[in-house]
Amino acid sequence: MRMFTTAASVATGALLLAMPSLAQVQPFPETFKSETIATNGTKLFVRVGGHGPAIVLLHGFGESGDMWAPLAATLARDHLVIVPDLRGMGLSDHPASGYDKKTEGGDIAGVLDALNVGPVEVVGHDIGNMVAYAFTAEHRDRVSKLVLMEAPLPGVGPWDEILKSPLLWHFRFGGPDMERLVKGRERIYLDRFWNEFSADPKSFDEASRQHYAALYARPGGMHSGFAQFAAFDQDVIDNHAFLAGGPLAMPVLAVGGDRSFGTTMATVAHAAATNVQGVVIPHSGHWLLEEQPAATIAAVTEFLK
Repeated sequence: MRMFTTAASVATGALLLAMPSLAQVQPFPETFKSETIATNGTKLFVRVGGHGPAIVLLHGFGESGDMWAPLAATLARDHLVIVPDLRGMGLSDHPASGYDKKTEGGDIAGVLDALNVGPVEVVGHDIGNMVAYAFTAEHRDRVSKLVLMEAPLPGVGPWDEILKSPLLWHFRFGGPDMERLVKGRERIYLDRFWNEFSADPKSFDEASRQHYAALYARPGGMHSGFAQFAAFDQDVIDNHAFLAGGPLAMPVLAVGGDRSFGTTMATVAHAAATNVQGVVIPHSGHWLLEEQPAATIAAVTEFLK
């Protein structure tokens, strides 16, 4: 069974989750509807709006599907835009397992089946990158274009070198003791990512910080977040199997911020696909849509034309 709500009622519910400044967070257009869809043994909160070829937007850690509002508003002019909260994040359920990206790709396949959507274009950021690749590699005939933004793929290309970066210590941070340390201090933990991974921390505004910190403070929020990273070892195994099936053939856009992954995104994509374009967004760190929304939206929409 699906639970349908309007964009306005979802915004009202979000206001109850955090402080009044949440009103400053950019909402989705009123034409978007929200549903809770049962899929693959869990339930995902999904926003749907627009008309035309279908496109799926997959968010990463430290955010939820809410991050995509500016891009979704643009794409909805000529696309059916589908924006889920990934398993264990945002307003989706928090199952005990299934945080490997192959399983999460199955979540997305189930959402599309429930919506009677066939071929899609896929855009991912951060953890959403990894889910996007797993979904695409397993459903190659279903994906016409793929956009990968600002995150490596476990076991693909320069993965082992990327892991050596001291900035990525959080990849191995998790477990019950770490959860106890972070409980009640979710904002402190998340501020570290928003500050250190931005070209200018002021680009990730206070209203957004309050909004996402409140979501991750919900029961199971940080446990599920840690589980996304704890699954990387399994993701490496699964991705090696996907690579053994040959490179992706559809067009792939690899987008990096010049103060973050930069051209490394194209290097990662070339290790997994044959038809790759690379774009570097100037004056941006990891949080492309918060730091340089106009340039990021332009790059994605130009590629999708």
